[in-house]
Amino acid sequence: MTVVRVGGVDVAYTRKGRGPVLVLAHGAGSDGRMWQPQVEALADEFTVVAWDEPGAGRSGALPPGFGVEDYARALAAVVEDVDLGPAQVAGLSWGGTVVLELYRRRPDLVRSLLLVDTYAGWKGSLPPEEVAERVEGARRMLAVPRGEFDPTLPGLYADGPPELFAELLEAMGRDVRPESMAVQLSLMAEADETDLLPRITVPTLLLWGELDARSPLDIALAFQDAIPHAELVVIPEVGHMSNLEAPEAFTAAVRTFCRAHV
Repeated sequence: MTVVRVGGVDVAYTRKGRGPVLVLAHGAGSDGRMWQPQVEALADEFTVVAWDEPGAGRSGALPPGFGVEDYARALAAVVEDVDLGPAQVAGLSWGGTVVLELYRRRPDLVRSLLLVDTYAGWKGSLPPEEVAERVEGARRMLAVPRGEFDPTLPGLYADGPPELFAELLEAMGRDVRPESMAVQLSLMAEADETDLLPRITVPTLLLWGELDARSPLDIALAFQDAIPHAELVVIPEVGHMSNLEAPEAFTAAVRTFCRAHV
């Protein structure tokens, strides 16, 4: 584990392998451990970096008023700390929104984008009534006593959590901080990155679960229409957590894309 200090926050990340750098940004209610199968499989060919964003995993607590731009600034500091030049940067779900904000602010650090089961923010990708429903659901989830808090969002999996990663998911769930998740979901509800999409000039992979109920495939198609020359790969019969539901197919798609754009 390596720690870089950004704006008074300790930001932790793991680094494994040698070769071109691939940075992985996790979703809300998880941490860098969600990328375990990809870190292990891709380290034979790439320097794979999985961060724990501020407020998650082994990283420090969020300061008051932390915004999407602050997450992007912290991720930029990780890329700079790795010091291998522009990175191929992947983000799943909320992590994809953070990665888009990174590209907005520091395109010099991004060699290519891998946008996975994600959004241009909820405001940017979902109808207002769906955003309102999710905000209310988050409010109810976060209102329970801390001992009863369950960070599992509805619709994450096509057919329930993958048994192979049950222990990993349980461990990550225990470590989720309600106050961090409240910030993530609040920022996601207000985020709108749609103006950025047509201005993306780096190679972009859209990697989606066919049965994703949280970020449905029509969002991927909207991304494909908006981002010049974006490539869409759909993984059959899996949902929002496609990297854990179909790790071999997912990792193969990432490897093929990253090889083509080193």
